[in-house]
Amino acid sequence: MTALLSLSRAMFKGFVRDRMTLFWAVLFPLMFLVLFGGILTDQGAPRLEVVQVGTVAALDDMPADARKALDESVEITKSSDEAQALQEVRDGDIAAVVTEEGDRMVVHFSQADQVAAARVRGTFQGVVDSANLAAAGGTPAFTLEPRQVEDESLETIQYVTPGLLGWAIAMSATFGAAVNLVAWRQSGLLRRLRLAPIPTSSVVLARVGVSVSVALGQTAIFLGLAVGAFGLVLTGSWPLVIPLVLAGTLAFLSIGMLAGSISKTEEGAVGLANFIVLPMAFLSGSFFSLEGAPDWLQAISRLLPLRHLNDAMLDVMVRGQGVEAIIAPMAILLGFTAVCALISARVFRWDA
Repeated sequence: MTALLSLSRAMFKGFVRDRMTLFWAVLFPLMFLVLFGGILTDQGAPRLEVVQVGTVAALDDMPADARKALDESVEITKSSDEAQALQEVRDGDIAAVVTEEGDRMVVHFSQADQVAAARVRGTFQGVVDSANLAAAGGTPAFTLEPRQVEDESLETIQYVTPGLLGWAIAMSATFGAAVNLVAWRQSGLLRRLRLAPIPTSSVVLARVGVSVSVALGQTAIFLGLAVGAFGLVLTGSWPLVIPLVLAGTLAFLSIGMLAGSISKTEEGAVGLANFIVLPMAFLSGSFFSLEGAPDWLQAISRLLPLRHLNDAMLDVMVRGQGVEAIIAPMAILLGFTAVCALISARVFRWDA
């Protein structure tokens, strides 16, 4: 029993003193608790932004108390430009456009955000039901007609593919650069490359070329499988995905180089890459919408390169937007690349 207690005490001390093990066993899971707690905590869903075009009797004639209750969950503004309002729905700037056609309340929504789409339909179905109930049991005065602003043949795969493709590019570029850099340093290959008559720029460009080739291959496989097997319908501007993929690869390659420059072991490089990429995927909407996330989490999300890559690919692959949709995201991704590359150059080590 004495030996057992001594060994147990020694192993426990070893666990506590091993900072890496302690981090992965305790702090990393706690980080996800904070992450999911922030995303899923019931803080009340954000108000839907809706534009009303023209007269909509079911809304205009609502009793004051009912309208006050509606305003707590929906922010309704009025406009006379229906075409512009519908374009804002397609672009994801607002949740819906409400119009009236005879006794029908027409709600135009986008399926790109399925959470918001469900809320829109449920909310305005309630408005119509309340208006009909106020008709004192007579023939229903209004009916709800939901209209998807995109082609209704579009499937969920349209909105899943960009986020998963962005995540795959981030994983490949970050892990490939981080692990290879540490492995080459430990094996002495970096030192031999440094002494060889090869410019450092050639070594860097070779790594960039490999990462870009892999990313383009991933893109071709993703799109080919999604189109051929799952019915993905690409818009006419989908080739703009290619420059986005190139910029995104450079951004995550620079993150991988930074992780590899800091880490001393392959295990440490894998852990650090996981620590960066996995939470970023959740915070960037790669797996599910952040519609219900609190404002502070949304603000953090907008600072992450993967969020801008995912949003831009969604714009050109599904929403049919043009070059204007990729200019700002590419500038952010390339700026992120420059900052991370500069830091990597300062902390880079040739020897283990």
